[in-house]
Amino acid sequence: MVPRIAVTGPPGIGKSTLVQNVLEASGRKAGGMLAREKRFKDRRIGFELLDIATGALGTLADERGSGQKLGKYRVHPDDLEKIGAKAIENALSCEIIIVDEVGPMELTSRRFAAAVERAIASEKPMLVVLHEWSAHPLAKKIRATFQVMTLTRENRDPLVQEIARELRKGSQSRKASVSG
Repeated sequence: MVPRIAVTGPPGIGKSTLVQNVLEASGRKAGGMLAREKRFKDRRIGFELLDIATGALGTLADERGSGQKLGKYRVHPDDLEKIGAKAIENALSCEIIIVDEVGPMELTSRRFAAAVERAIASEKPMLVVLHEWSAHPLAKKIRATFQVMTLTRENRDPLVQEIARELRKGSQSRKASVSG
């Protein structure tokens, strides 16, 4: 069975850092997107998007965006679709698909949600960061069909190697079944 892993936990626990560390440890060609905090001095001022495969950067949300307001941030819909959703669509040609994060900001985009649905329908190993409290139908689907791991300060470092190992095995078994 292809590994489908979702990590969740409270804000600031290290979910995105875990994903970056898993990417490095897996040694596989991964695609998809990362959402990273943008900080100024000691204050979070928003979130940026990174296309893992191309390195393209954009803004997911900040205090000045033009899109839907969630908390103190406004989503940047153009970057979310042109960088975030596109990165997931393009990840279908990679060995592992990464989606950081399936949360309220990202789910303001229908294209993003559709890209995640297509990734789920694929036979590719996936690592997804899942918003802790989201009740969106896509988040519920991921909770029901993925192995969900709740990150804590105690387990986040050991989970890096465990998740990387599972994703490596999943991409190797997929290669063997495709070539055999």
